[in-house]
Amino acid sequence: MLKFIDIGANLTDPMFQGIYNGSNKHQPDLPNILERSWTGGLEKIIITCGTIFDCDPALEIANRDDRLFMTVGCHPTRCGEFEADPDGYFISLCNKIDENREKVVAIGECGLDYDRTNFCEKDVQKKYFEQQLNLAKKYDLPLFLHCRSAHEDFLEILSRNLDKIPKRGVVHTFDGTAEDARKLIELGFYVGINGCSLKTEENLQVVAGIPDDRIMVETDSPWCEIRPSHAGSKHVQTKLPAVKKKEKWDKDMLIAGRCEPVMIRQVLEVLAGVKNKPIEDLAQQYYENTLKMFFPKEINQ
Repeated sequence: MLKFIDIGANLTDPMFQGIYNGSNKHQPDLPNILERSWTGGLEKIIITCGTIFDCDPALEIANRDDRLFMTVGCHPTRCGEFEADPDGYFISLCNKIDENREKVVAIGECGLDYDRTNFCEKDVQKKYFEQQLNLAKKYDLPLFLHCRSAHEDFLEILSRNLDKIPKRGVVHTFDGTAEDARKLIELGFYVGINGCSLKTEENLQVVAGIPDDRIMVETDSPWCEIRPSHAGSKHVQTKLPAVKKKEKWDKDMLIAGRCEPVMIRQVLEVLAGVKNKPIEDLAQQYYENTLKMFFPKEINQ
């Protein structure tokens, strides 16, 4: 069986408690989702935290299973949370890492998002993105990065602070240009690919050209599924049974429109299709890439 590590899953999202837009549609089903994940070849899952307030719920989930891990950091759209007490917020992030070193494998999700400056203005995003790079240096951890329509500022901040980022990191949900990818790789970073990276023919051309030794795969669950309208869908081989209406929930079936970690295989199938390479070879390469960055102690075991 192919082995996978999902480097980015938002398992604290209310959808996994059966809540959609504030409305309860079905019973919580995270245990079912995780069981599907393990059965489907997932070896590990890294739970994404986008704010200090995600950390305790993520930790509660991660402590249930030795295969679950987490990030600690503040998403660019949430960086306004720093403003009331910048030092206090930073110390709170440090405390979460200090108290949970065996579960925290990356700093993030952090970065820049200029598509959603209505949530947090650019200058605030840049200030606290750069501040969080100090966490990477302090704890010698890689970054789990977010970049939307901000590549120039994003690269400038990373380039100027490389001495603070010894382990570099991965830019998740990558949907930039081939040149964006090249520049990130030159700086030592990896590229995270999920369904949102595979929407258009241009996206497919870009990912086809990214070196396999710089790619990691993810789902960004419950977001970023590969939809039938996406260019990448023509390469998907694995069809997973799903109910179309949330109210028709079945513990043994997925819900249409809600991505799950088990769907990571579909991401691999698209990559194998666009690169014209055996999925087994790519799965092993991406698995080893991920171990090298987030679980280096396991490489020689």
